[in-house]
Amino acid sequence: MIITALTARAVNVPLEYPVRTSVGTVATAPLVLIDIATDAGIVGRAYVFTYTPLALAATRDLLIALGTVLAGQPAVPADIDRVLEGRFRLLGATGLVRMAMAGIDMALWDAAAQRLGVPLVEMLGGTRRPIPAYDSHSMDGEALAVERAVRAVGQGFSTLKTKIGYATLAEDIRVIRAIRAAIGEDVQILVDYNQSLSVPEAIRRGKPLEAEGIAWIEEPTRQEDYQGHARIRQALTLPVQMGENWFGIDEMTKALDAGATDLAMPDAMKIGGVTGWLRAAALAHSRGIPMSSHIFQEVSCHLMAVTPTAHLLERMDLAGPILAHPLPFEAGCAVIPDRPGTGIDWNEAAIARYAV
Repeated sequence: MIITALTARAVNVPLEYPVRTSVGTVATAPLVLIDIATDAGIVGRAYVFTYTPLALAATRDLLIALGTVLAGQPAVPADIDRVLEGRFRLLGATGLVRMAMAGIDMALWDAAAQRLGVPLVEMLGGTRRPIPAYDSHSMDGEALAVERAVRAVGQGFSTLKTKIGYATLAEDIRVIRAIRAAIGEDVQILVDYNQSLSVPEAIRRGKPLEAEGIAWIEEPTRQEDYQGHARIRQALTLPVQMGENWFGIDEMTKALDAGATDLAMPDAMKIGGVTGWLRAAALAHSRGIPMSSHIFQEVSCHLMAVTPTAHLLERMDLAGPILAHPLPFEAGCAVIPDRPGTGIDWNEAAIARYAV
């Protein structure tokens, strides 16, 4: 297949619950939707998440510009990855550049699997199977945290995550205990500090959390402080989780070399799309690190199915309102769709409603 055109559109999608964290609130899902058309009549689709609407125009325009580079090229993910890595060697393939490259990569893999008429997971050598997931919540305050936890358990989830980092440790513990009292002892609770603590404060807060049955403590301090994470990890018995902010395999390697984390949770966009994820999964396997996913659930379900150390998929439905077929979940697991490619297709009426 030959690439004939790349289309990029910006939308700002409402969220059922704003993503409140200890360092700020994501009130909507700003997405750039990517369509890569080919001479075979196949269109590969993907989206990228820009976190803030301020980055929508720049990301969309970068993707449109890259479309002029890709036109006429074979729609082969590994080859396009090499082309783009070369193009951005001097500038540096990180930030918005990495995000745009990953979006292109995901769309190309979608097109390649469509050409074979199989789901992406089967193209990658795996099989469709239920993927264990956790329901991902925000820094909701006690009442809403309990309400969402009870709802998640009622939907079949046996693991959920809540964001903490309230003004005091006492508030962190109060929210966790309220959730535990509502859902019982058989449900795993994960906590996420969203990089909000200093290393000493993370250790101070982490010690009492060891008695609360927490399954992991996520990004307790600045994600780029690998040595700081290593100190926290050495001081606590709680498993430390990080990885959603690794831009590419090199950053993941540095974190693991530093002993910064017990677990890994790459983001399909930031790590480099499907191609980057496969490299990350091989690295996690070589180190014996359980690997979870961060958002991008529609692509991540396929990738988790071929990840040797697969742990948990994050259920956070950012794109559902603009998809014709949102990813289904049953009994706390993602259900990989039996459609060619990733299964991503657009709800054009919703896209028109939320277009930027």
